[in-house]
Amino acid sequence: MTALTIAATVPLAAELLEPADGPARAIAILIPGSAPLDRNGDARQLPLGIQRQLAEGLAARGVASVRWDKRGVRASGGDFLTSGFGDLVADALAVVDRVAADAADRGLPLIVIGHSEGSAIAARILAERPAVAGGVMLSGYARSGLEVLRWQSAALSDQVPGLVRGILRLMRTDLETQTEKNRAKLLATTGDVARIGGARVNARWHREFMAYDPSVDLAAARQPVLALGGQFDLQSPPEDTPRIAEIRRAPTRAEVLDGLSHILRRQVAPSLKEYRRDVRRPIDERIVPLIAAWLQEALAGPDA
Repeated sequence: MTALTIAATVPLAAELLEPADGPARAIAILIPGSAPLDRNGDARQLPLGIQRQLAEGLAARGVASVRWDKRGVRASGGDFLTSGFGDLVADALAVVDRVAADAADRGLPLIVIGHSEGSAIAARILAERPAVAGGVMLSGYARSGLEVLRWQSAALSDQVPGLVRGILRLMRTDLETQTEKNRAKLLATTGDVARIGGARVNARWHREFMAYDPSVDLAAARQPVLALGGQFDLQSPPEDTPRIAEIRRAPTRAEVLDGLSHILRRQVAPSLKEYRRDVRRPIDERIVPLIAAWLQEALAGPDA
């Protein structure tokens, strides 16, 4: 493991993990999902470990990777609460630009692998940096962030605890109606942070996230893409995974994996309540081999 400092608008603490056996055949930039996540993909209350496990699995298959602490998290500078979606895109682009020079010197292809929100950032990178060789979207989506949040509200209506459902009934409302009101309040804000339901919320991130539609960049980008969705995803629409292939004019492989949740674990039925138990297990064993096989095919060549 090699420590890196990325000079974005704030200093980002990152690390490069190289394969232990032999030279790397590619370098992957691992872009995390939403929330204040560290380089491993861990939140303070929920250690997802997605980026760490991807890095380790890829290294075992000859692929180096770079991952970092989000701004305002652990060793990185800045403040997460006041950050916008655009800031996170700029941070990821800074990482790509920093690593691209090293990849070029070593004659290695550079790819981006994003999970959830990170998949949307990966789409932006593919459009902004045509020299990037390809992209992987895990638990991704192909609609605006606003439409994703609306889809989530409908998908999560059955996941609301009984007590909360009872309170909502007393208020003569439901989850979808209440969350739509909250989104309208956020869209009406102008500052970085707002108070919604008594909690301080990163309002600028919400406004920018809701406005961005990755399908535009996905349709324009010419690099190959692998999209892997989950049958039991409650946060990104599973039906968007095949749609990614439909809207693209470049080589695209899209697959919805049976029993897979948003956090890349296998479930017997879709459930947010199982997340805390699920994170004790590794990510699904299908994920890394599928990425490695796609990488070999997409980058075609004896060293790909």
